[in-house]
Amino acid sequence: MREKIIFAALMTERRVRVRFAPSPTGPLHIGGVRTALYNYLFARKNGGDFVLRIEDTDQSRYVAGAEEYIFDTLKWCGLEPDESVQHGGEYGPYRQSERKASYLQYAERLVKDGYAYYAFDTSSELEKMRNDFKSEQNHTPQYDLHTRLKMRNSLSLTEEEVNKLLADKTPYVIRIKMPEQETISFNDMIRGEVHFDSSLVDDKVLLKADGMPTYHLAVVVDDYQMKISHAFRGEEWLPSAPVHILLWKYLFGIENMPQWAHFPLILGPNGKLSKRDGSKYGFPVFAMNWMDPKTNELTEGFKEKGFIPQGFINLLALLGWNDGTEKEIFSLEELIEKFSMERVHSAGAHFDYDKAKWYNQEWIKQLSIADFRLQIEKGFLPENHDESKLDKIIPLVKDRCTLLTDFTEQSSFFFKAPETLDTDSVKPKWNDAKQLFFVELIRNYELTLQWDATTLESNFKEIASVNGLKPGELMLPFRIMLVGGKFGPGVFDIADVLGKEETISRIKKALDIFSAK
Repeated sequence: MREKIIFAALMTERRVRVRFAPSPTGPLHIGGVRTALYNYLFARKNGGDFVLRIEDTDQSRYVAGAEEYIFDTLKWCGLEPDESVQHGGEYGPYRQSERKASYLQYAERLVKDGYAYYAFDTSSELEKMRNDFKSEQNHTPQYDLHTRLKMRNSLSLTEEEVNKLLADKTPYVIRIKMPEQETISFNDMIRGEVHFDSSLVDDKVLLKADGMPTYHLAVVVDDYQMKISHAFRGEEWLPSAPVHILLWKYLFGIENMPQWAHFPLILGPNGKLSKRDGSKYGFPVFAMNWMDPKTNELTEGFKEKGFIPQGFINLLALLGWNDGTEKEIFSLEELIEKFSMERVHSAGAHFDYDKAKWYNQEWIKQLSIADFRLQIEKGFLPENHDESKLDKIIPLVKDRCTLLTDFTEQSSFFFKAPETLDTDSVKPKWNDAKQLFFVELIRNYELTLQWDATTLESNFKEIASVNGLKPGELMLPFRIMLVGGKFGPGVFDIADVLGKEETISRIKKALDIFSAK
């Protein structure tokens, strides 16, 4: 008879403490940043603590620089932890590798209580088991209730044999002993009641041969010791939940277990959003630039692509959550006020890069001139720019920028005359009347004492009227003379910033080109 066990954490009068626990194995995917964001919002909404714990128990996958990258990313996003390796706190150490000594006692206790066992199998023995079992059952084998007694472990060996192996310091791992025919259920804050058949879950390794815990043991022990009240993570960890539930039951009691929520995947064009998608379709999947220390391969991030933190956080928040209204633009403060786990979706969220850029543009529009200047001064200014002109240029082009990188294209002509002109858009309708108009305009502008956009526009239209020409037919050639193409802010504003000498110089050069046969 199958036993059904439903586990639920008891949260009476517990301070809200959440943790973001990335592994320093590479750059932080935007799915990881979203997990950090939702943890942060929940903590701030409920007056709790946001803890950053570095889960570096898998030393074979450790990547130099990854930990620093995690902190730099969260700092750029404005998601500062309350406790971490850098911030300190009363529940440290905040690197799992520095907590190594605390895990062995729990693993040994599980063995002693009959919930786990020593496994002495070598790599070749494990490989043989997989090959033999696969040929018999025609599916990928697991180290579980079907195979454990055929292997070399403390369940299949005598007590004397086990003691001798331990005395001889034979390498071993400690595995959880999954019970047979139990339905293990728990309440997910997003998905509701979730059920697992214990007979289908393999006997996960809890303690590796090098004495380091696996994620399964470490996450439970650390969450208990750090008094984590809510554990939020990606849905890829959902299959591991029955193992973690049992470890809570065996070690600390279900009443101490955090409430859980498993966030949906962020989906790309072909399933889970991946670095490969970014490379193929030309959009970032990491928050910031990442230089692979092994290959020296540079992967561009949202920050360097020209996103500002407000836009990036806004787009991430709505990848799997909404407040129940049509509202799409949220400041971090508004997200804290509105966020609730009940509004997080259980289905995967599709990443749309065009929509991501829209969020960014909306936030660029909301920046003050001073704040926008601070942003573009971080590597987004054209070469040979004139600092004295920036305060006049920024109001003209800021709202035309979707990304910070657009500022160069939208403003470069203010600092350097265009190398080429879009003559194809002018020459088909160019005639002597227009040529004479601009010759007269040059004379007028040379004599103009007051150089500002209003005066320049008034003079321009007056000359056009006297010559029987429509100003609209002359605006495009004038724009192309000054900037090279059909883009940019108001053409008289451009002339105002360029100044008299440069404006007249560009008109003269363009007339030579337009009048050439």
